[in-house]
Amino acid sequence: MQTVEKPVSQPVDSPLTIAGRSFTSRLMTGTGKYRSLEQMQESIVSSGCEIVTVAVRRVQTQAPGHEGLAEAIDWSKIWMLPNTAGCQTAEDAVRVARLGREMAKLLGQEDNNFVKLEVIPDSKYLLPDPIGTLKAAEQLVKEGFAVLPYINADPLLAKHLEEAGCATVMPLGSPIGSGQGIRNAANIQIIIDNAKVPVVVDAGIGTPSEAAMAMEMGADALLINSAIALASKPSMMADAMGMAAKAGRMAYLAGRIPVKDYAIASSPLTGTITSV
Repeated sequence: MQTVEKPVSQPVDSPLTIAGRSFTSRLMTGTGKYRSLEQMQESIVSSGCEIVTVAVRRVQTQAPGHEGLAEAIDWSKIWMLPNTAGCQTAEDAVRVARLGREMAKLLGQEDNNFVKLEVIPDSKYLLPDPIGTLKAAEQLVKEGFAVLPYINADPLLAKHLEEAGCATVMPLGSPIGSGQGIRNAANIQIIIDNAKVPVVVDAGIGTPSEAAMAMEMGADALLINSAIALASKPSMMADAMGMAAKAGRMAYLAGRIPVKDYAIASSPLTGTITSV
């Protein structure tokens, strides 16, 4: 007799939607720190991502490692997320954001108003300036940008940015490029629980298990660059991060079991053989 396997039911999920634009992948990647353009191209494909962030200032100045970067990606398939990396003030970030919008248009994305907002005056720890970020965000929203602000895991700042009209909030898991993982879990959870815009965990993730952890917490998406670009095999790590984002999202939708401080037998006690 032939056995018919029942289809495995999957949790129903909706696309990631940012500023009215929908994406299937919940992993965003970057373009910096790769050892070659070929590794970057392979990693983007392996990750399955649909959003790639590009440092406007570094591309325009043809900084080392960024020569020919804009032309190396098929922008008909990948949505560009220009970022204001290297900006230390709100005013500078606004100016670079405007340049990023023009760059996206020149590369064929006429309706792209996205910007990853970074205002980082701290050269040692690379922690974002909350006051400068809010100031720049307010101005960019007025100019029609879909602002994705990179911030410390500060629930009150996240709320202010949401009220200012930002398209997402992007709390850091730990300092940029540190690979320390999720060091701000309690605050990130508060942001996730209260935000009405997508929450993208950005910076610090070093391994797929950490990526999955962020998604299991209920984050809407991840942005991962260094952990992929600096891996011994970037393309393989990109694939792993893509799978981790999916697994973490599925686990969140499926709902984990409650945590208890005592054991519960996994097999039922009824019907067991007892001694007479």
